[in-house]
Amino acid sequence: MVTDQLKDGYDVVVFGGGAAGLSGALMLARARRAVAVIDAGAPRNAPAEGVHGLLALDGTPPAELLERGRAEVRRYGGHVVSGEVVTAVRDTEGFTVTLADGRSVRARRLLVTTGLVDELPDVRGLRDRWGRDVVHCPYCHGWEVRDQAIGVLATGPLSVHQALLFRQWSADVTFFSHTMPPPTGEQARQLAARGIRVVDGEVASLEIAEDRLVGVRLSDGTLVGRETVAVSPRMTARACFLAALGLRPAEHPLGAGEHIPSDAAGRTEVPGVWVAGNVTDLAAQVGASAAAGAAAAAQINADLVAEETRLAVASYLDPFSAESEARLCELAMGDRRHGL
Repeated sequence: MVTDQLKDGYDVVVFGGGAAGLSGALMLARARRAVAVIDAGAPRNAPAEGVHGLLALDGTPPAELLERGRAEVRRYGGHVVSGEVVTAVRDTEGFTVTLADGRSVRARRLLVTTGLVDELPDVRGLRDRWGRDVVHCPYCHGWEVRDQAIGVLATGPLSVHQALLFRQWSADVTFFSHTMPPPTGEQARQLAARGIRVVDGEVASLEIAEDRLVGVRLSDGTLVGRETVAVSPRMTARACFLAALGLRPAEHPLGAGEHIPSDAAGRTEVPGVWVAGNVTDLAAQVGASAAAGAAAAAQINADLVAEETRLAVASYLDPFSAESEARLCELAMGDRRHGL
């Protein structure tokens, strides 16, 4: 990735160069703001073949989508810089951001779009197949695995819901209770009514043949043939660098992991810091993340405009300000030009 040189300071520094960050930076650059995106180069969807469900861009490889986004940001004067943020602290004019390589940059506002980390169950072979034939989101991958033999690996309270969703794409769905208690009551009835088989017992590994998933191996040696495995990972926001500002990940209300809380516009409890994308909305797909980045950027620009207007009014009303002196000099020059 071609990278720009960091300046000393910007109106806004964006942490993270995914869909949310680049969309926010594009909006800010078009608003004639000095903006820099600091990108660690580790997008969550890198293993996927394509981005799906994104209008007019369905199936676009993730790397290609990001490269297009970086080019668009640069077209309007924004900077995209390779680097990893390690800390951000408040200073007299905003924030000082420090990178892992020792570089630092100042910003009046921050937009955090660093996404999340997927914490997968400790099942042999699961991580290696992640984003290929091990998937998590039916709306991202359901069409690609339609009519296949799908296994859903239970990891938490949302796993039964995940199995019922994947049943929309295939009539052959098996629910592996793994280390969770087998479903009972209404959940058991729902699975049975939809023809979803329940397999008890801990899953030990995935069976791979000729670089494709062929089955799920239980700890007792039983092999259950499957072509795709769906799993709900625990999702944790990438945000440890915000600790110095008093911002720490909180447990998500749905129990799916940890996120940085914010209001609907992406504003956090720390003045001057906004968030967008998966760092705050664990379920956001690429389109939703991009929209959230643009919306947060518009709020940031409005916040900067309000601040600049307050300062301009204060300066305008101060008779001893530099602006007032300039106006007096201009009036005096006009009087002399007219012989007064």
